[in-house]
Amino acid sequence: MKLELFRTLWGDNRRWDIPLAEARKAGFVGLEGRIPQTQAQARECAIILQQEGAPYIAIAMTGGGVIPQQKATVQDHLDDLRHAIDRALFMNPRFINILGGNDRWPANQQVEFMALAQNICRAADITCCFETHRSRILATPWITLDVIRQLPDMLFTADISHWVVCCERLLNDPADDFSSFISRVHHIQARVGYDQGPQAPHPAAPEYAPALRFHQHIWQEIWQSQRTRGYTTTTMTPECGPDGYLHTLPFTNMPVADLWSLNVWTGQTEYEHFQHVMSDSGNKKELG
Repeated sequence: MKLELFRTLWGDNRRWDIPLAEARKAGFVGLEGRIPQTQAQARECAIILQQEGAPYIAIAMTGGGVIPQQKATVQDHLDDLRHAIDRALFMNPRFINILGGNDRWPANQQVEFMALAQNICRAADITCCFETHRSRILATPWITLDVIRQLPDMLFTADISHWVVCCERLLNDPADDFSSFISRVHHIQARVGYDQGPQAPHPAAPEYAPALRFHQHIWQEIWQSQRTRGYTTTTMTPECGPDGYLHTLPFTNMPVADLWSLNVWTGQTEYEHFQHVMSDSGNKKELG
């Protein structure tokens, strides 16, 4: 199994060929970003991806921005998804990562939305996975475990940093068993959260070493599960971002670290981590 790193377009409004060129210099193969708002924009981005031969992971955001409109119904979210997929198909995405629904919905409503959303993606002949995200469906591990029992064939994008913040602790207690979720993860968004925030100021800082170790343990379990499931390629998007995630100095709003450097460090560190995990797993299999 090989690991492919994707660059997040979160907070980057330049033409896609510019961040793509930077990404490839750092060992990333493609881009992950929100589906453009218009068909014209989608066609323009599709041309860039085709000319560069770059893979793309599409993010479908339904019901508003990152924080959904509270009045948006399940049907509103599904309509947004249909329109987003229509635009995404121009770009031939590897798969659709759905940032959808609302954390205020009870489990049965989340199940309804996900089942209908998957039907829409199947009709478009495209793979979809549902992201764990605050303010959205699957905002906490506890409702996620309830939901996935009712949806045995769903796939997920794991961004565990959101769960750490929602639960206000690293989820490393012996009672924290997420194996049923891990066995269904299709894609990883890699950001190191901690008990009071979704993004450590720098994941390499020694004061955040326990948080880094926790996230790496989860990512390692996902890789091992995917290998067992027969994956030949796994995808990861380092997703340190702006919008209040990146720490700044009081009164000046100056960032405490360079955002792209954080994602490069995460990508290169996890690539080495992945190689070690796969090599170690292979050695154990030979010994067995």
